[in-house]
Amino acid sequence: MTRQDIPSELFAPAEFDDASREHIAREHHSALHDDWIRLRKNRAAVVCFVVIILIVIMAIVAPMVSPYEYYQTDYTSKMQAPSRAHPFGTDLFGRDQWTRIWYGTRISLLIGLCAALINLVIGVFYGAISAIMGGRVDAVMQRIIEVLVGIPQLIIVILFMMVLPPGIGTIIVAMSITGWVNMARLVRAQILKLKNQEFVLAAQLLGTSKWKTIIRHLIPNTISVIVIQVMFAIPSAIFTEAFLSFIGVGLTEPKASLGVLIQNGYSALRAAPFLLIFPAIAIVLIMVCFSILGDGLRDAFDPRMKH
Repeated sequence: MTRQDIPSELFAPAEFDDASREHIAREHHSALHDDWIRLRKNRAAVVCFVVIILIVIMAIVAPMVSPYEYYQTDYTSKMQAPSRAHPFGTDLFGRDQWTRIWYGTRISLLIGLCAALINLVIGVFYGAISAIMGGRVDAVMQRIIEVLVGIPQLIIVILFMMVLPPGIGTIIVAMSITGWVNMARLVRAQILKLKNQEFVLAAQLLGTSKWKTIIRHLIPNTISVIVIQVMFAIPSAIFTEAFLSFIGVGLTEPKASLGVLIQNGYSALRAAPFLLIFPAIAIVLIMVCFSILGDGLRDAFDPRMKH
């Protein structure tokens, strides 16, 4: 059946009385708006969202207004305890820990966000194309995913980091080699449920191309799965970067990230435990807030929670 076979009356604009218009207006509320209302009722998720915003603001502003640079050394002030001049103390080289922790938080958040966004783009389009094409194309694409899943991601990242020079870009690329796999599988599963729905079949009946169907109809209806996965991908990338820096294959001095700071604090744990405590609190707080916010978003987007 083509569009010419459909009676023209079906394309004629419908007329509604005032009562019908009011009813349609009430029913036209965005699903995302309803999800946002449910999310606001989750106080723990809202508090974590506010904390994350404050951490991001401090990570951007604090190093800019600090009187010290994150790499500035002062050997006359080595390993000083927290004071008014140095709220988080100083490290083995006399560098201000307040500045370094907030600068390290900025770097860790940047790595986590960039890695999550790259995985988002690759995973969404890979999963969408695999689901909408189907057949042999889908089978081949899924075999590729199975091969990548069979290799532990951490081993791939470590090997990649050992080959290329350390740096922020290297870490992001290394995490993105296989980091998109989970996103692709989730998006594919979601689109497989949607591709036979009436609105997709109607779009195809009207001659909409597969690319436009994916971009206009399928991906927007998988936004809940995408957002939730991103919320869990960011802290996962931050933790991976911290682990790489802790074992010595991540960022190197004088660069600062939470992983670098924890590694430095661990080496001076007995002499100056505060060098480990403050960056550890920062990374735990970030991980917990993102996890709770992700759980809150999952509950808000869950259809079973809508009544």
